[in-house]
This record gives sequence, C-alpha cells and structure tokens, in this order.
Amino acid sequence: MKHLIVLPAVLAVTACADSGANYQPILDGQPTVAFQSDLAACQSLARNQNQFDQETIGAAVLGAGAGAVLGEVDDEGDALGGAIVGALAGGAAGAVNANERREAIVIECLRGRGHQVVG
Repeated sequence: MKHLIVLPAVLAVTACADSGANYQPILDGQPTVAFQSDLAACQSLARNQNQFDQETIGAAVLGAGAGAVLGEVDDEGDALGGAIVGALAGGAAGAVNANERREAIVIECLRGRGHQVVG
C-alpha cells in the first residue's frame, strides 16, 4: 500500500520543481519600464539554483532512515516501504525549501534593482 504513494509524490515534487523561480511578485505601485526585463533576469538567476541541492539530499536521506525505522516497527514490518515513503517525504520537504529560496532570490534581486516588491 505504501508503494502506491510513491508515484503521486514524485509527480508532485517534479511538478513544483520550477515554481519558485517563476514567482510573480506583488509590487507597491506601478511597474517601471525595466520591470519585465528585470523580472526575467531575476527569475533566470533563481532558476539556475540547483533544485536538489545538498540540503534536499540530506532531508531525503534522513527521511529514508526515519521511515525505515518506523516501517520496521509497524505491524507489517516493511522497512523498505517505510524508507521509500520517508525519502519521498524528506525530499519533498527539501524541494519545498528550495522553492522558497528561489522565491526569495527573485524578490531580493528585484529589490536590488530598485523595484518596490512587497511580496
């Protein structure tokens, strides 16, 4: 049963893989003439950040370890299934953090270029 979770989780993480870099910020006021080109440059900068960095890999490994232990303790005694689910959960959490960092890069890049970004 736990293996049925694997495919949807992988698809969800893959679907969100670039969402942080595509962030559309909220401006306080009207955008300047240079806003669209600056936004494209800042999104490109964010997109170039590695999605599955060391932090994401570490979260997946920790999730796999915790999942294996919990899976073994479970009534079914399925350490492998627990490891797979744990790795996906840890990897998904790491990917979410990476997306949040990409959004922050877009925001800070635009602010650095003089745009009034509020979120």
